Amino acid sequence: MELQITSLDGKSKGSVSLADDVFGLEVREDILHRMVRYQQLKAMAGTHQVKHRSDGARTGKKYVKQKGSGGARHGDRKAPQFRGGGRAFGPETRSHAIDLPKKVRVLALKHALSAKAKAGELIVLDSVAQKDPKTSALRITFGKLDWMNALIIDGATVDQNFALAARNIPHIDVLPVQGINVVDILRRRKLVLTKAALEALEARFA
Repeated sequence: MELQITSLDGKSKGSVSLADDVFGLEVREDILHRMVRYQQLKAMAGTHQVKHRSDGARTGKKYVKQKGSGGARHGDRKAPQFRGGGRAFGPETRSHAIDLPKKVRVLALKHALSAKAKAGELIVLDSVAQKDPKTSALRITFGKLDWMNALIIDGATVDQNFALAARNIPHIDVLPVQGINVVDILRRRKLVLTKAALEALEARFA
């Protein structure tokens, strides 16, 4: 697959050939769904917790005699049926993460890249280097390029001036190539890869 390389000023910088085994796959939504669910469950804090019967601060003394009260036979007031007692079967702190084989995770990333390429929403950029960290100037540039909702992936390190200028622009995410993931790719309309990011991805999947 051939794709034009562009620059931030909209000029053509040649073309690049994309690997069909990474950017030309027939997209499988079931694999993408499995990966999105894996990422979202892994990101959940899982810190929800209630006080159970053993966690209460009330006394443990038996508050009514076993026989002769005319009511039910109870122990202490920390039982779940009493006001202020512990909650029965409430949530506890736990991990929500599920397992997903590494091969499936790698394949899901390839399918996400292929989905963007197939939809015509993949852009290869020459470089994101900026002289000054000016948000207003970069917002005008993105407006001319029609990048109102985009994920921009740079090489191993993101140009600092570009990262500073882009961080306050709504619906624009900037990541190094190590941080590329399926959820961020799918949640943004366009995927912009620099030449450095493209080379790193091809080396990663080689």
